[in-house]
Amino acid sequence: MKVVLVVIGKTDESYLKSGIEIFEKRLKHYIPYEMKVIPDLKKTKNLSTNQQKTMEGELLLQSFQAGDHIVLLDEKGKEFTSVEFAKLIEKRMVAGLKRLVFIIGGPYGFSDDVYARANSKISLSKMTFSHQMIRLIFVEQLYRANTILKNEPYHHE
Repeated sequence: MKVVLVVIGKTDESYLKSGIEIFEKRLKHYIPYEMKVIPDLKKTKNLSTNQQKTMEGELLLQSFQAGDHIVLLDEKGKEFTSVEFAKLIEKRMVAGLKRLVFIIGGPYGFSDDVYARANSKISLSKMTFSHQMIRLIFVEQLYRANTILKNEPYHHE
């Protein structure tokens, strides 16, 4: 199973890029992983929030493949401990999925069409983080989940 993280816009801050690169490099020892970046929308000054979400949603929907299991990283999603998240990843692996796709939306969230296509939603915290910071938090948790599944000493209870 391949895990794909789809994000809107490139990561701007060098400290976030560095952290993401560290965990992406570590992940290669466990699972096939890819971060797919959908370019930021251009000329959004005259667009409403809903118009921006709709346009981003169309780009997101085009990036999906038939059979993808889509999980939105959404503040209204279900929360998991790191161990529970590891079990979720394991369950999806055992189910024989080809691609498990996690989505981080833009600053205004997701369009109704993206919500309709999603298989589930998870929340990484009750707190709000920038959509760029969530990338680092997510990739670290994905790495942590894999170390938990391999009974490696990275995670402590």
